Amino acid sequence: MAAIKKQSLVDQIYQRLRENIITMQLPLGSHLNVNELQSQMGVSCTPIREAINRLQQEGLVVYENNVGARVLMLDEHDVREIQELAATLQVTAVRLALRQGDRQRMALEIREQIRRYEQALTPQEEVGAVHELVGVFYHNCGNKRLDNSMIAIQGQQLLLRYLYCSCAGHGKNQADFERIYQGVLKNDPDAIIAALRENAERALPGILRCLKEKTS
Repeated sequence: MAAIKKQSLVDQIYQRLRENIITMQLPLGSHLNVNELQSQMGVSCTPIREAINRLQQEGLVVYENNVGARVLMLDEHDVREIQELAATLQVTAVRLALRQGDRQRMALEIREQIRRYEQALTPQEEVGAVHELVGVFYHNCGNKRLDNSMIAIQGQQLLLRYLYCSCAGHGKNQADFERIYQGVLKNDPDAIIAALRENAERALPGILRCLKEKTS
């Protein structure tokens, strides 16, 4: 039986703030006041600052001179840039993972995430399944620098996925994920990349519409 891992105080604060940002309970552009967070959470400023620094590394928090930390702002240009960068990284991750990883194990991991996605009851559960599905290629690409590059924007990607999954009438994407699964089985990186690209393109209008609704 695997040991139960205890989360540090910093981890707990980080996870709480991260979820609140991704689900937009903390609105885009809102100021993160350390003193207010201390009062709300009943902890010292040190773990809060460490958690905020981690969120900055993920691209969810930015620092401004004379202002301090705030949740990132997004407009249509930002969304397109994030999607373009993610697509570029995904191409490399997919090709390296199929070249160097265990395809049978990756296929099993992707099948499990498809199952989680199909059974998801909330946007958070959908987002988690999609995030882990795409993450299979990064975890198996054998390139830590590439994996670290994705970490730098993964918070922003999660936020965009949440926007899409929480948008009314967004629809499910099992067909795209099945194509990804089959691409792994057949060792066909081009098919996987095409499915990922088409999925992102299909989601873009919904993301932009939901972003406009939540920021207007």
